[in-house]
Amino acid sequence: MANSPVWTAEAEKRLKEIPFFVRPAARKKIEKFAQAQGLDEITESVYEDAKKQFG
Repeated sequence: MANSPVWTAEAEKRLKEIPFFVRPAARKKIEKFAQAQGLDEITESVYEDAKKQFG
C-alpha cells in the first residue's frame, strides 16, 4: 500500500496478539483508520483507538 503509516514497535507487538489468520485484514483496517485521521504513524494509542471503534 502506497504511503502506508509506519508502525511503532509497541503497536506491532499489540498487532501480534491478533490471531494470525485475521492479522492482515486487521492491519489494513487499522492503517485505513490512521490515514482517515491524517496520521502517518501507528502507535499503541492509535491501535487502541482503532480497536475501540471496530470492536
